[in-house]
Amino acid sequence: MNAAEAAAVGIIGAAGALLYFVFFSFVWGAGYEPTPRRIAQQMVDWAEIGPDDVVVDLGAGTGRLVFAALARHPRRVVAVEIEPLRWAWLRARRRRSPDRERLVVLRSDLRQVDLTEATVVTTFLWPGLMATLAPKFQRELRRGARVVSHGHPIPDWTPTAIDLRSQLFRYDVR
Repeated sequence: MNAAEAAAVGIIGAAGALLYFVFFSFVWGAGYEPTPRRIAQQMVDWAEIGPDDVVVDLGAGTGRLVFAALARHPRRVVAVEIEPLRWAWLRARRRRSPDRERLVVLRSDLRQVDLTEATVVTTFLWPGLMATLAPKFQRELRRGARVVSHGHPIPDWTPTAIDLRSQLFRYDVR
């Protein structure tokens, strides 16, 4: 294979990976739109993460929000991702992290994850999924837990804080 052929194969491979990462991942029900850095920082600020918190990021993607939360030194962060490439990427990032002992990376359907230990839940999910999760949040989250959602509110819940410009919604479980 000459240099031009090798370059073409590389370009086709990179384009294929990008197409999978962005589009084909919808097969898993896990479309990909990363949380902007500014929003991730604002979400962890709003969550008021402290040393006793267990943070669960539902639909963790490549971990932008996960690592922003880890920087706040909670007891534990649980990253939940179903899509295989993003899950593998998160696991690789965990292995390199100095905070890896406080980070759990699960490849799971977020509708099946036990939230009973969570004190903070973060999401950037589609409206239909937020509606599906609302009863689960009500059943499993303890009084005082916080849910911070980017993009879409939890239907029929009253937020304790809203930032429409950033599309952030905070809920305190009562």
